Amino acid sequence: MKKLNALTVLVVVFFLSASVANATGLRSALNNYEIAPVEDLHMGKQVKAIWTISYSQDEVPVTVVKRNTIEGTEYVVQSDYFVVSYCSTADGFGVKATRNSWSEVPKKINKAVLNQKEMQNQRIITPNKVEDEKALDLIASYLPDLLNDGYTHLLN
Repeated sequence: MKKLNALTVLVVVFFLSASVANATGLRSALNNYEIAPVEDLHMGKQVKAIWTISYSQDEVPVTVVKRNTIEGTEYVVQSDYFVVSYCSTADGFGVKATRNSWSEVPKKINKAVLNQKEMQNQRIITPNKVEDEKALDLIASYLPDLLNDGYTHLLN
């Protein structure tokens, strides 16, 4: 009986702590963002456009690099601590791991920052192919959920 009571208390404490973590507003602070194009750069043949997404004026924004591939359009989202790709193909729009040749972030750090379960959840965000403006809005909206809780400060 004591084990059952201890287990019940543990479950209740877990759910209360999760509610308190959500109530702190860490994730909700990431709902406001600004997308800005990066102009006047020599981008090379493979890079079609570059944007920055800022969630806060105090932090360095993440960079989004548009690349056209055989499958469709790939938006490589990168910072000093993580890199991930969102793809717009005939199958839809969603996240996938970035090619090693496009990443400068060590795999160990990238894996620590990115939530692998959320990577699976975001594999297909929409079944439709999307254009740049919609893709950037989807990336800015879904990216905070892709980071593990201990790393959301990288965006704000």
